[in-house]
Amino acid sequence: MPFKFENMSVLGVTLIKPIVFEDERGFFLETYKKRDLESAGITAEFVQDNHSRSERGVLRGLHFQRVPYAQAKIVRCTRGSIYDVAVDLREGSPTFGRYVDVILSEENKHQLYIPRGCAHGFLVLSEVAEVMYKADNVYAPECEGGLAWNDPDVNISWPDDNPILSQRDLDWPTLADLVRDGNLL
Repeated sequence: MPFKFENMSVLGVTLIKPIVFEDERGFFLETYKKRDLESAGITAEFVQDNHSRSERGVLRGLHFQRVPYAQAKIVRCTRGSIYDVAVDLREGSPTFGRYVDVILSEENKHQLYIPRGCAHGFLVLSEVAEVMYKADNVYAPECEGGLAWNDPDVNISWPDDNPILSQRDLDWPTLADLVRDGNLL
């Protein structure tokens, strides 16, 4: 099997560690193999790939898509490094409101599977980072939502307390606001 899988502390979030074959010419790895991911319980049918480039200190997130366009994702960093975060927003989940964080980088080549019902975001740690991710549903702007990156109840330990954010990402509600307004996933 070309992967090692590590279940994270948020239900359904899985760290995917590809087996990397390296020699004097460079390296080779498989980044996606449906059969092997299915054997680890990742059964999403991916329909869209996305690619972003960001500078050091940029924080993108925390984003999610609501039903009927909710998305599961497999995220990887192909250039540089990022601090990657997933927050459980599934009402009734035993890990509701908790988050997981991992470093994804071009060096470690790890990937993070994030199931539907979680918000996702990342902070760029290197001078530049390129992030690619698979999604199991198409992007629908009318179903987009977000969670405040600095929500005091979630209390994410971001490695930078003064990141660069878009205005949209600065304006996302807190978890308490999402609960109060009935905007959970």
